[in-house]
Amino acid sequence: MILRRRKFLLEKHNMQKTFFLTTTLPYVNAPLHMGHALEFVRADTIARYKKLSGFDVYFNTGTDEHGLKIFEKAKEKGLTAQEFVDQGFEVFKEQLKMFGVSDDIHFIRTTDKSHEKAAQEFWVRVNDNGYIYKKNYEAKYCVGCESGKTDSELVDERCSLHPDVELKIIKEENYFFKYSEFGEKLLAFYEKNPNFVVPDFRFHEIKNFVKNGLQDFSISRLKEKMPWGIEVPGDNTQVMYVWFDALVNYISTLGWPFADAQDLRPFEQNNFEKYWVNGNPTQYCGKDNTRFQAAMWQAMLMAAGVPNSHQIIVNGFITGEGGIRMSKSLGNGVDPRDIVGEYGTDALRYFLLREVGSFEDSPFTVERFKDAYNSGLANGLGNLTSRILTLSEKYLTPSASGISPLAGGEKYVFHTEFTNHLENFDIQKATEFIWQKIGDLDKRIQETEPFKVVKVDIEKGKELIKENIERLYEISELLIPMLPETSQKIQELIKQNKKPEAPLFFRK
Repeated sequence: MILRRRKFLLEKHNMQKTFFLTTTLPYVNAPLHMGHALEFVRADTIARYKKLSGFDVYFNTGTDEHGLKIFEKAKEKGLTAQEFVDQGFEVFKEQLKMFGVSDDIHFIRTTDKSHEKAAQEFWVRVNDNGYIYKKNYEAKYCVGCESGKTDSELVDERCSLHPDVELKIIKEENYFFKYSEFGEKLLAFYEKNPNFVVPDFRFHEIKNFVKNGLQDFSISRLKEKMPWGIEVPGDNTQVMYVWFDALVNYISTLGWPFADAQDLRPFEQNNFEKYWVNGNPTQYCGKDNTRFQAAMWQAMLMAAGVPNSHQIIVNGFITGEGGIRMSKSLGNGVDPRDIVGEYGTDALRYFLLREVGSFEDSPFTVERFKDAYNSGLANGLGNLTSRILTLSEKYLTPSASGISPLAGGEKYVFHTEFTNHLENFDIQKATEFIWQKIGDLDKRIQETEPFKVVKVDIEKGKELIKENIERLYEISELLIPMLPETSQKIQELIKQNKKPEAPLFFRK
């Protein structure tokens, strides 16, 4: 039996550091699209990596279930709003399984009673601190974005992100948040936290946005016109604006601020301090959400006297042919359910992690996906695994090719270059690092030709095969955060010393 020469050493660890990671909360008015898949797969990759590195991770997601968009969609389907969001939440959970998201993810719904109480308490604190007032106003409102629009944000009197949605004109008396008072505070916060928004060019954009001046915004709606929302504390004629309510989920999921809310939603009483105060709270979002996450939400936290987020990680858009953003109205979308149905979960994850830019817009077409699948998976990782294990099964016994298991209470210490990429949220480079290892191993096999050597020098040939098995196992370890199902399959095959009965990835 050999001892595996592992490059990815294991360290004993006792006290775990904590890490809080969250996605944005999608609305439940429609199935998740490819942009959602990108956000969830990337966040899941970081969560898995952090766990392997020894962190106690709180991975949060959920559903945004209030607002005009939900209210109108429920009416269209002849359902109550609650019936509609209950159905949508179940569909949401099933789709997350399709993306391969970790089973231990935490779910928050903005219709949870504990969240509603937390949102109302958040309102009270912001109000008590003098940052809420009431006034009459008129605004152009995009239901698709669930936000007001200035003339400069419109193209032909339509929202540039939702050109097929007719704007609504809102004329009413609402409560407003004193956003305009937080410009200097936000800029000072950004100055003290130079890595607050990743990537840098998105951070530059948000700083310029704040420097150009912030405008107070409405944070309530008349209940008689739009009843589906959380009631404003002390005023039963108004409900909270959906964004003001939904953003609070990032702390309500941790039980903020109630220590006696176990009857509403189970949680550890110290979760807020454990994961938000001490867990470097990190938020993934799309570039159309940057202002909400990096400016609006941060100003709201300041107004309520709650610590700010640690980092905001911003994805680009998934585009269709010609770099045009995917849209149902344009008919250029690719449904992630179709991809998973034909190619499998890890194939979708592979494309999103390796072929999509970490921060820039990137195209997703069926042709481009198929080319990447065949070259990187079927002819790449899959073929390499088959070649190595076919020789191992033929010439080695299971004990001779054995791999030492991961012991309890230990963590992975990955290659520094791989770690640096993931710590900087550059998942594309981290994935490319793995495929460079795959390419190097394939080249090594071509150069050393163990399939020939073993026929003329059995011991030397066996040694070459053992070394290839070790390198393949090391690759499988790197794959755990990215392609968890594939990694597990490879490790099980190595443990049994068997070649795959069928290809890991069938060429399409």
